This record gives sequence, structure tokens and C-alpha cells, in this order.
Amino acid sequence: MMNRRIVLGLAAASVAAIALPSAPAFAKDPLALTGYDPVSYFSGRAPEKGSSQFTAKHRGKTYQFSSAQNRDAFAANPSRFAPQYDGYCAYGVARGYKVGVDPLAYKVVDGKLYVNYSRSVQRTWSRDVPGFISKADQNWPSLN
Repeated sequence: MMNRRIVLGLAAASVAAIALPSAPAFAKDPLALTGYDPVSYFSGRAPEKGSSQFTAKHRGKTYQFSSAQNRDAFAANPSRFAPQYDGYCAYGVARGYKVGVDPLAYKVVDGKLYVNYSRSVQRTWSRDVPGFISKADQNWPSLN
């Protein structure tokens, strides 16, 4: 039988855990954009899945591409095509944390690729894109 102090301590910890805001869990995936071709986001069409046949590394992440042409374009200028904040959710970074993304919840703004945790988070982020980008740009150095 548990003593009363332990039971009360567990109950208090449970209430505190429920009350605290938390960022969604980030499942580490060694593949950037879960395998989507970053160059394809700039085509004006839907993003395309990349292939393990065409890869490049940038800032410790492996990117896959749908063609050698896209891989070569990326390799020539990765900062043009790589997602902002190393592919973490732009809204999460604006809020001060790193979180993974749904690669189909994205937006290209002023020639830069931003991805979000989910489409519902993207809708929230879309309400003030310049404001959230500004906050994320301020937060990113301390999260990086």
C-alpha cells in the first residue's frame, strides 16, 4: 500500500503535467523533409518525393531529390532551396522550440521555403506570416 505522501505527490505531478503547455514531440528523422525534394517546392507544382538515388548533404541533413538536375541545382546553391530553420516548424521556432514537420504543410515566402508541423498549425502561422517569421528569425540563433 502506497503511503499518502507518495499518492498526493503523484497526483500533483499529474495535474502539473496536464496544465503545462508543451511542444508536440519531434520524432527525429535522419532524412530532411521526410524525403521530399526541396527543389520541387519551387516548381509551382506540388512537392515531389525524392529518391535515394539522388542525395546531397547540407548542415548535417540528407536531402533526396527527384532528379540529378534538382540535386545539382541544390548542391550549387543550397541556401536557395533548403528550408528555413533547418526544416523545423516555422511556427514552433517562432514560439521558441524545435518541432518536426509535415512536409506538405509549407509555403514559399519571398523565395524561401517554410514548413510547419501540420496543416492546422500552418493555418495559424498564415494569419501573421511576417510577424511569425520575424519572431522565428529572432529565436533561431538561440535554438540552433
